[in-house]
Amino acid sequence: MNHWPFIIAAYAITIAGLAGLTLASYVAMRRAEARADAVRKSR
Repeated sequence: MNHWPFIIAAYAITIAGLAGLTLASYVAMRRAEARADAVRKSR
């Protein structure tokens, strides 16, 4: 029995999840930086 399709699918899911987590972290970081800049400018 050939296991390569399962292995490839597992890697694809892992890479997609990692890309999604990276993108979500980047967006959260940009929002936090924008809020910090807004607080600094309001002082």
